[in-house]
Amino acid sequence: MFIRRENFSQFIKFYPVVTTLIAINFIVYILTILPFIGDYIFYSGMSVNYLIGDGQWWRILTSIFIHGGFIHVLFNMFSLFLFGPELEKIAGKARFITIYLLAGIFGNVATFVFQEGFYSSVGASGAIFGIFGAFAALVYYTRRTMPQLKQIIMPLIIISVIITFLSPNVNAASHLGGLITGFILGLSYFSPKNIIRWRKNL
Repeated sequence: MFIRRENFSQFIKFYPVVTTLIAINFIVYILTILPFIGDYIFYSGMSVNYLIGDGQWWRILTSIFIHGGFIHVLFNMFSLFLFGPELEKIAGKARFITIYLLAGIFGNVATFVFQEGFYSSVGASGAIFGIFGAFAALVYYTRRTMPQLKQIIMPLIIISVIITFLSPNVNAASHLGGLITGFILGLSYFSPKNIIRWRKNL
C-alpha cells in the first residue's frame, strides 16, 4: 500500500496534489535560505502565538509550508511521499487537500490554544498527522473487511505519537491537533454511505 512503484512521470500524473505540495514545500524552503529575503520569508510566515494573537492570522496557514532546516523539510516531505498518495487515491484530490490543509491549520490552532504566548513553530507535521488521522478513520470503517490495514496503520500512529512526546523540540499540540482533525474529517469522508456513493459515480 505504501510502497511506491511509479516512475517520476507516473507519480506526477497519478498524485498531482501530493506532487504539488512537495514542490511547494521545497520551493519555500529554498526561498527561506536565500540571502536577503530568506529570513524575511521565514520570520514573516512562521507561527508565533503572540503575533497570531495580535491579528497576524495568516501565520496559522503559512507556517505549514515553512521548515526549520533541510532535514526537517526532507523528513516531512518523505512522509508525505510515502503516505499521501494512497490517501489522495482513496479520498480524491479535493478531499485530500482539505484533510491536509485543515489538519495543518487546526494543528496550529491547537498550538495557539495550548502553548505559551512566545511559542513559535514551523513545519508540515500537523498536516502529516492529519493524513495519519484520516487513515485511522478508514481503519475504523474497514476494521472487519480490511484487518490488514489496521495492522499497518495503528502501529504507525502509536509509534508516531510516542515519538512526539519523547523527542525534544517537537510541537505535540500540532501533532495531536492534526491527528484529531484528520480523524474527524476521515469519519465524515469515509463513511460506508459516502464510499458507496463515490463508487457509483466512478
